[in-house]
Amino acid sequence: MKNIVWHNHKITKEKREEIKNQKGICIWFTGLSGSGKSTIANELEYKLNQMKFHTYLLDGDNIRHGLNIDLGFDDKSRVENIRRISEVSKLFVDAGIISITAFISPFIEDRKKAKEIIGDFIEIYIDTPFEECAKRDPKGLYKKALNGEIKNFTGLDSPYEEPINPDIHIKTINLDVQESVDKIIKFLEQKGIINVY
Repeated sequence: MKNIVWHNHKITKEKREEIKNQKGICIWFTGLSGSGKSTIANELEYKLNQMKFHTYLLDGDNIRHGLNIDLGFDDKSRVENIRRISEVSKLFVDAGIISITAFISPFIEDRKKAKEIIGDFIEIYIDTPFEECAKRDPKGLYKKALNGEIKNFTGLDSPYEEPINPDIHIKTINLDVQESVDKIIKFLEQKGIINVY
């Protein structure tokens, strides 16, 4: 960009990670509304905090109360929503923090771009069937969408593109919240992102 020059800093990501005893990484939850993304992400952050790791949870609904308050739910807005979150998460990761994001993020291409922006990235697919999400309907959104009160609803009249090869695939029909968190923690340990010793 014209008249803008990148300024290199003395402190690197590796130096920030060193004093936190962890790797800065983005744990990206994707799945339908009501699939359990936010619930599992919240419990994961709680568990990591109890283990004395540095985290920050970026949740889809919460972000739309501030940073992305100006965006709608059309395809263009959804793409911009994910781009902004990716840039914010990239900053947390560079700070050596475990950034946890819980966003429907329905499009494969957007998740691919998020990974390209952030770099250190774990994709977790919270796989819950549409029918089960509609039955849970914690926010009453499915009822409204099925009644035609909400347009561009993911999984109904707007597509959700399932991850082809996620790092972690969680089927909530088979695993409860704690089992899901334990599976993620084990993965983080195996990959050397956290060290519990």
